[in-house]
Amino acid sequence: MSKWSNKKVFIASTVATAAVAITMVPNVSASTNGFSDVSSTYSDAVDFLVKNGITYGTTATSFGTTDYMKRADAAVLIARSVGLKDDVTYKDAGFKDVPERAQWAVNALVEKKILSGFNATEFGADEKLTRNQIAKIIANAGQLEIDEKSKTTQFKDVNANFAPFVEALVNAKVTKGKTKDTFGSYDYVTRGEMALFINRAQTQFGFMELLVMHLNDTHAYLDKFPYIATAVKQLRSENENNLLLHAGDVFSGDLYFNEFKGQAGLALMNELKFDAVTFGNHEFDLGSTADGHKALADFVKGAKFPLLTANVDFSSDPLFDGIQTKEVTASYKNGHIYNGTVLNVNGQKVGVFGLTTEETPTISSTGAIKFTNYIEQAKKSVKAFEDMGVDKIIALTHIGYDDSLKFDNDLELAKQVEGIDIIVGGHTHSNLKEPIIKLNHEAPTVIVQANEYGKALGTLDVTFNQYGYITSYKGELINTDHTASKPTELKADKEMVDLLAPYAAKILKVKTQSIGKEALNALDGRRQSDNDGISSVRYNETNLGNLMTDAMLAKAKQVQPKTSIALQNGGGIRASIPAGDITVGNVLKAMPFGNALAIVEISGADLKATLEHGLSADVREGGGLKENGAFLHVAGMKYTYDSTKEKGKRLQSVKVKKDDKYVDLVDTDMYFVTTANFTAKGGDGFEKFAEAYADGRVSEPGFVDYENFIEYVKTLETVEPQVEGRIVDVALSKDGK
Repeated sequence: MSKWSNKKVFIASTVATAAVAITMVPNVSASTNGFSDVSSTYSDAVDFLVKNGITYGTTATSFGTTDYMKRADAAVLIARSVGLKDDVTYKDAGFKDVPERAQWAVNALVEKKILSGFNATEFGADEKLTRNQIAKIIANAGQLEIDEKSKTTQFKDVNANFAPFVEALVNAKVTKGKTKDTFGSYDYVTRGEMALFINRAQTQFGFMELLVMHLNDTHAYLDKFPYIATAVKQLRSENENNLLLHAGDVFSGDLYFNEFKGQAGLALMNELKFDAVTFGNHEFDLGSTADGHKALADFVKGAKFPLLTANVDFSSDPLFDGIQTKEVTASYKNGHIYNGTVLNVNGQKVGVFGLTTEETPTISSTGAIKFTNYIEQAKKSVKAFEDMGVDKIIALTHIGYDDSLKFDNDLELAKQVEGIDIIVGGHTHSNLKEPIIKLNHEAPTVIVQANEYGKALGTLDVTFNQYGYITSYKGELINTDHTASKPTELKADKEMVDLLAPYAAKILKVKTQSIGKEALNALDGRRQSDNDGISSVRYNETNLGNLMTDAMLAKAKQVQPKTSIALQNGGGIRASIPAGDITVGNVLKAMPFGNALAIVEISGADLKATLEHGLSADVREGGGLKENGAFLHVAGMKYTYDSTKEKGKRLQSVKVKKDDKYVDLVDTDMYFVTTANFTAKGGDGFEKFAEAYADGRVSEPGFVDYENFIEYVKTLETVEPQVEGRIVDVALSKDGK
């Protein structure tokens, strides 16, 4: 990090430089600047100074490579190099010989105790700078490790006064000296040599190249981790400065979670050596079980990495006693929850804080755990980092890239909170093949997200300048999916394969156990990201949604014969079931949460309000609704809606099946409706269900969804459900879509 800068205020010229660089304009070079006096020895160093606005040469055609550095001019270059600013007022150092152009720099460097003058009134502004003097200045400016007790070095011409500083530069590989035995202590420094010194000390001055590797929404799809491991190991070998982050939803999805409740995933994540992980909403799915959040607490305690979330408070759940500290810390321990932490990346400090969607209490089973406003907590976290002098800040979020603003999303976070350099996101399963750049503030913010289920490892390469700006970037998603139509070319990492093997062996038995029935066509549980937006269980009727609700209705009628309607939220359908032999594994992937059956007694009017809530998503570009986990699949009912209408007024007609006919739903009549206990208690924001639950109008016979489904499918002569017009968007049907 830049030790001396404060990210809250910027120099205008630096802003312009950053704005140009972030658009990926080719790097400035000495040759393109027309400097005729820059040899290959100095070209890279001069390029670096010019590109970062530290100096632009003595004339349009000359850098002044062989000109000697005066102390005043050196002060300006060093001050700019470490991120000090000429529009900030510093304490007057009292020198009478400093020209106006350099006063701010000299005052700043004296205030920061980077250099001093010859005496109380004389700085020696026009004196030439010696190599001894520049060694001391750079050692102080870069806050190098200085051994004050050192009195000698390998160089014979370095006296005891300068030995600690020269030794610090040698140890930091900023210089090797002029020869093996001589440093050239009393030789004057040229502008070319000054460029070399600054370029070699750029890391110590806060310049940084960083690779961020990231995953999100892996949902226990662990079979892809051996391929992820291969990519991670290769990238780490090629990039000294790197981080590996996970943006949440480690739990719930594939069979590995059903069987091992997060411990299999934890073993693999520990092996991969994640640097930080945040919580997704699905980490809280087990909250309503007999064990509550024990599996999550065990996951945290066993983690060999810190867990981060600034807007979640675990203090009311005794399972988390002693493992959460509600602060941003520079000293963290693994297996503990923090708002954020400072990660040391080869001597550079990078701040990372976490956020979890405020929607979690309505879409998961949070119990006593509390969630607070993400914008407010993000601002507090950024300020905490900046107060600590950290100017490279990453938000690790599970709030969604472009999710509904009723709760939160990354685009709004970038807009509302200044000081975040990178947002590594999750929750919306967004397949951001390239980074998204937002210029809402003086410094840019880069947003990334890496699809879902471990199908890709996200990579983001960024360059930070001395002010903590990202000045260049590139990013891509590396294919890690060996099951894709175009499978990954990566080979599986043997160590990860061996670690996964005992877990995989147990899962294989479940995956391959047939239920004794064959699907004549694929049972569609796809999301928009799976099929280029053609279909999604979160905004249209699918044959799997119909089959699931048929199974629910059949089971509920055994308990309460008056039950006439079944509702299934699209967010509870997690995968398709392929055509062919149906296995227990297929079914568990499609409905992994183990939701129990509930029966709600509700009025026709409240049922309409419930359906309307399921249609409350924003509108997609090109027509129709955006994905929404509350979108309701139905049995025993048909409904139409108009996606072009405003929210709350979209539902057009509702008919309920009576005998063999569909008749209009009556507002004043009472109906028995079956749904998952999650939605029956108000999950996904279903307020009318929550009211019924509070009124005692919900019964919970307790039959688990996937067991009900298997039982029902076994009774069918053929498994060939169809999309049959149970749900129709009249706006799209008018267009013939």
